[in-house]
Amino acid sequence: MNPLNGIPSTLPKGAPPVRHYLQFADFSTEEYHYLLERAAFIKAKFKTFVRHHTLVDRTLAMIFEKASTRTRVSFEAGMYQMGGSVVHLTTGDSQLGRAEPIEDSAKVISRMTDIVMIRTYEQTKLERFAAHSRVPVINGLTNEFHPCQILADIFTYIEHRGPIAGKTVVWVGDGNNMANTWLQAAASLGFHLRVSTPSGYEVDEKVAVTPRGMGAGSYKTYSNPLEACAGADLVTTDVWTSMGYEAENEARRKAFAAWCVDAQMMAAAKPDALFMHCLPAHRGEEVQADVIDGPQSVVWDEAENRMHVQKALMEYLLLGRQN
Repeated sequence: MNPLNGIPSTLPKGAPPVRHYLQFADFSTEEYHYLLERAAFIKAKFKTFVRHHTLVDRTLAMIFEKASTRTRVSFEAGMYQMGGSVVHLTTGDSQLGRAEPIEDSAKVISRMTDIVMIRTYEQTKLERFAAHSRVPVINGLTNEFHPCQILADIFTYIEHRGPIAGKTVVWVGDGNNMANTWLQAAASLGFHLRVSTPSGYEVDEKVAVTPRGMGAGSYKTYSNPLEACAGADLVTTDVWTSMGYEAENEARRKAFAAWCVDAQMMAAAKPDALFMHCLPAHRGEEVQADVIDGPQSVVWDEAENRMHVQKALMEYLLLGRQN
């Protein structure tokens, strides 16, 4: 184009339509089948030191309002491994922490980068940013959902045990963002979900269940976590007190005392059942050390797989399906 004729004021012609990944329900079952297969392909390249630079000259903006270890390292390392670059922002070193409207931040950041990952508190804040972004936005964690983690968990299960459809997954603990996302995953991928939480800490179905309902999956609640674990294929949990709820810590310790995943719960599950935890973990609270450090635990594979599924996710959002 002749520069004297001016510059385009819109996105380049031929650019794929902007898709966001704000909760697990945003993608179809068929899209998840592609993403999980693509993640395996990308991971195999990584493990054999074969370059996979499909995102050369693309820039990821990472915005953190909540502290992170795995989310930052997995996204940052993953983007560099794909040939791209990363901009890291927090509320302390940007206008995000100085009362700039989130809509304005979205309009600016999305003109300078190609994709955005946000780890924040309210889901509504993430949705407001996405509504004013010209580029894909990924949920790195909110109070309501944690889709990248569940995507990694499902990928890890498939690596170790094969297809998850028809299997039984047990969530033990708080009815938090992880539990909400497991409900959506069961709807999309057709496995059976059991949820056991203390009274007063149940999953909020108004948040978790989408208009599609539970689809091919199923969801059942149990007041007794040991009963929930009977015959399970996968047992998973999280800390009793998520970020933002620290003031409730002592009350939660008392309420959740019977919801510590221990050897008895794992023995009630199938002999080849797996244990997962999104980390960080508090041994002796939500899980006993002999479980998380035991032979049924796959938490370290689970943590690494965040990077591989997120690489597939970023590639898909930016480039669409790849042959």
